[in-house]
Amino acid sequence: MKKLTFFLICFCLLFSPLFVTPTLAAIENDVITNINVQGNQRVEAETVKSYMAISAYQQFDQQAVDESIKRLYATGLFANVAIIRHGQTLQVNLTENPLINEVAFEGNKRIKKEDILAEITLKPHTVYAKSRLQNDVSRILDIYHKSGRFAVTVNPKIIQLPQNRVNLVFEINEGPKTPIKSIEFIGNTQFSDTKLRAAINTKEARWYRFFSSNDTYDPDRIDYDKELLRKFYTSQGYADFKIISAIAALTPNRDGFILTYTLDAGEKYTFGKITTETTLKKLKTEDLKKDIKTVQWELFNSSFIEDSVDKMILHLSDLGYAFVDINPVFKRNIANHTVDITYKIQEGHRVYVNRINITGNVRTMDEVIRREFRLGEGDPYNAAQVRRSEQRIKNLGFFDKVNVTNAKTDSPDKVDVNVDVTEKSTGEINFGVGYSTTDGALATIGIRERNLLGKGQDLALTLEEAQRQSNIDLSYTEPYFMGYDLSAGTDIFHTTTDNLTYSEYDSKSTGFTLRSSYDLTEYLRHTVHYTLKDDDIYNVQSTASIYIIDEEGDATTSMIGQTFLYDRRDNKFNPTTGYFVRYNQDLAGLGGDTRYFRNEIRTGYFIPLFKKTSDMVLQLSANAGYIVGLDKTEVRINDRFFVGGDDLRGFRIGGIGPRDTSTSDALGGDEYYVGSVELHFPLGLPKELDFAGEVFTDMGSLLHSDSHGPTVAEDSLMRVSVGTGIAWGSPMGPIHIDLAAPIIKESYDRTQIFRFSFGTRF
Repeated sequence: MKKLTFFLICFCLLFSPLFVTPTLAAIENDVITNINVQGNQRVEAETVKSYMAISAYQQFDQQAVDESIKRLYATGLFANVAIIRHGQTLQVNLTENPLINEVAFEGNKRIKKEDILAEITLKPHTVYAKSRLQNDVSRILDIYHKSGRFAVTVNPKIIQLPQNRVNLVFEINEGPKTPIKSIEFIGNTQFSDTKLRAAINTKEARWYRFFSSNDTYDPDRIDYDKELLRKFYTSQGYADFKIISAIAALTPNRDGFILTYTLDAGEKYTFGKITTETTLKKLKTEDLKKDIKTVQWELFNSSFIEDSVDKMILHLSDLGYAFVDINPVFKRNIANHTVDITYKIQEGHRVYVNRINITGNVRTMDEVIRREFRLGEGDPYNAAQVRRSEQRIKNLGFFDKVNVTNAKTDSPDKVDVNVDVTEKSTGEINFGVGYSTTDGALATIGIRERNLLGKGQDLALTLEEAQRQSNIDLSYTEPYFMGYDLSAGTDIFHTTTDNLTYSEYDSKSTGFTLRSSYDLTEYLRHTVHYTLKDDDIYNVQSTASIYIIDEEGDATTSMIGQTFLYDRRDNKFNPTTGYFVRYNQDLAGLGGDTRYFRNEIRTGYFIPLFKKTSDMVLQLSANAGYIVGLDKTEVRINDRFFVGGDDLRGFRIGGIGPRDTSTSDALGGDEYYVGSVELHFPLGLPKELDFAGEVFTDMGSLLHSDSHGPTVAEDSLMRVSVGTGIAWGSPMGPIHIDLAAPIIKESYDRTQIFRFSFGTRF
């Protein structure tokens, strides 16, 4: 056995070179010793090799070769890639993608070239690739779809140029806008389809919606409409409302969409027991009852719950509870269809403002927005102050949209406040024409920039010519003078007025005003001003009252004054709730020819009549004034008050008050008061037509003229009128029609039943 083992070992040692030598040779022949790149023009060979998964002096691996081909295609640089093995050499054959020389668009009338180019990836001096071209075609289609054009087609064309370059042309057939042909509701047994269509933002295409885009299909708007439907149903008692599906389908001829909502309203509920629970020390829940809008046995309304939570948070913020969580807990009682609500109030986590981030302001400086904030970075977060800040930013009038939201940070006790704005044009060059029964035909030319250099400064020049009055006014306002919360400005003016319609004379006034204002409190603002002007009474008719003839000539007025404005309106441009009080004082006599002391107060109160909507608003307003001559001097006729026209409908301007009965000339008065009760309401027409109706009662009186004599008639009788009107925000400008009938008047008053005004800007 030992001899056999020894023999085998010797045999292997003797003949092993015969087997080992061929195997080593085979392994050496399988190593890639060279990689040869061909067909590359712009890309260096070493760059090509760097993308590959196999390199020289590595053993050949077919999987590595396949991976190399994938990697080279993935770069987007090559149209064709082939790797062929020749012995120990890999031959890499390439066809490079061409370089784009120019990108052009044809047929794009509705969307600018720059806007499309910003959305696509293929641009001049980039590498062309078919895959990227397909993506860019899809991007262009998406842009047009969002603008409501689903019939659009995009046909890309490649124009070959020398040196492996191409021009890329997108031929676009925009097609017409794809309108909403019909909006249908399935499962709607509670309300009419018309009522549901009115509740959502998307509208069916109609001829009168040529200025609106709400009748074109937009997927984002559909999501918003679903939320509007949910709010509508849950405000009508349907607490379990659900939208099963919302489907948009093109009509067979692809000329419009049919939107179909499938709904499940569920059962109708009323509010059950309403209770509050709190863990806040020293807080009496009874103090919050006035903030709770949910009432037992009333119809369930989710908006009442949200409103209650908001009002309680604001109330608690005013009481010093800056960090509060209010969680409304629902308990459904299926048997009697009621929902019990428990408002659980507890102290929230102490949260501080980390950053205030402002986006969307291209032109307006961040500082202009930041200075409207009622809290700063590092301050305790306060929901009431954030809301007030948002309101102040909206009241600037610089933005179409203002959206203030909170965002979590890495720190649990800090929150970012994000302000997203959409700027609107603040520069105006206006040409206006119009007509009113008060001023007659009028024409206006105005140049104004309300946000000069993005700093919030206001510069305006206005030239107005009307049958009754002409005016030239240059004004400038710096809202934050020298960096302080102090507004400063000036007005330079020249005004001529034709008073022949109610008194037989003309007047003109030329001068300037310096003014400054600042906040005394959050809602109370104080303004001081100085005015120097020259007033001239001229063109007095020979048939005029002797009291007007005596006033003929000019006089200089040097006047200081102040104004207090307390404003709690929700929006100063279109208020639906809240109130304001404005009190003005003027003292003339610091030099000049006139000496008087004038006081005037104006107030308005706005009440939405229904909790569900702000379409019906009751407006209560009252104005009063008093002027007295100083040093036993009489108040000139041009400084007196005149009542009628816009402030007392049913009577002409200067239609009431002291009058010379021998000539019928109005003489003006030293005291007046007017009041109005007015209801604004919708007319049931589509909102985009912008029609509104109104009914009103006006009342007032003007008395105590400085002109005394046997022919002067004056009394303290209160005049009263009632009327109705229609306002239309037409595409050509606002149109207003009033019909008013005086029901209490004097025989010598001048009435005006019909009032019409029209104005527009181009």
